[in-house]
Amino acid sequence: MSAHPYQYVVLRCVPRVDRGECLNVGVVLYSQSAGFLRAACHVDEERLRAFAPEVDVDAVRASLAVVDDVCAGTGGGGRPTLSTPGKRFGWLSAPRSTVIQPSGVHGGAAADPGAELTALLDRLVR
Repeated sequence: MSAHPYQYVVLRCVPRVDRGECLNVGVVLYSQSAGFLRAACHVDEERLRAFAPEVDVDAVRASLAVVDDVCAGTGGGGRPTLSTPGKRFGWLSAPRSTVIQPSGVHGGAAADPGAELTALLDRLVR
């Protein structure tokens, strides 16, 4: 089985943009050659509230649900309608000043992008 090159971003919860402090809450992985674009998220509510007591956890989860929708190509309702996984990853990885922000883009190669997404979530978020 050959390795597929991929790109990924870490999704960070930034409750107060002015402070710049963040907590990792997810990963988005894109592999063009494997036809793969998915997000995996984990919100540790206790840890998030200890980090930022004022954070709206439901809003964080809603923002992460939008990320899932964009990965799946679900547009409308305020979501962008983007025709290809590459365009969707570009939108998801673009810098922004919101409560959920992507890291810089990182890369690698894996035979199984789904398993790699889980491994990245375990290593970088959980």
